[in-house]
Amino acid sequence: MKAISQLVKYCFVRLQVLGEVLSLMDDLFSGLGSSCVVAGKRSGDHPHSVLYSVVFKCLEPDSLYKFTLYAVDSRGSHSESSFVSVRTSCPMVDDSRAEEIADKVYNLYNGYTSGKEQQMAYNILMEITPPLLYRVQHHYNSHYEKFGDFVWRSEDELGPRKANLILRRAEKISLYCRSLLRSTHIQSRTDTMAYIYCRSEDGQSPANKWHDSHTMCMEKLISVQRNTYSNTKLR
Repeated sequence: MKAISQLVKYCFVRLQVLGEVLSLMDDLFSGLGSSCVVAGKRSGDHPHSVLYSVVFKCLEPDSLYKFTLYAVDSRGSHSESSFVSVRTSCPMVDDSRAEEIADKVYNLYNGYTSGKEQQMAYNILMEITPPLLYRVQHHYNSHYEKFGDFVWRSEDELGPRKANLILRRAEKISLYCRSLLRSTHIQSRTDTMAYIYCRSEDGQSPANKWHDSHTMCMEKLISVQRNTYSNTKLR
């Protein structure tokens, strides 16, 4: 905690996102921050140097966020604002499950389709997430397009209205993520990163907590799942 206090003793970094203002010192290191926003920590480029950052754990995938950052010194003077735009990564998909669903839908569409089988296929395709649906469509066309592509077969088996309801769900996916979801191979991996969790043990104001031993900070690890995409087989 002492090292953190020295780091931001004369410069209180603040960040504005979605109309809300967060202070690195008053909110995150004082223990008043939310579970969605924490302070990150990693080693710097020089020996014994440490870099602190802000980690957002609750941002929506495949979305564009705009941040405003500025610093405030001990006299209340503001620095010039910096503006940062960030597009979050694409939603996670389970590629094995997408292939299994594509096979199941093909079997439901294949041959004479009863009303029960049609409804089962419709329910499956409406219940899965839009990114997984898009990946299912990719696998279906990769394996069974010679019998009719996914769009045509859905319209033929379910009717234009139901097929349109299904296909419209994939329109929410960005063009960038659509291109990745058409990759030949998609695998999942888990990365870990360190963050700082601070907790106040009394009801003092944030301004006093910096010099109070009752504010406890500890380093924790967060797991981040993501997909890797490739048009060649991944090891």
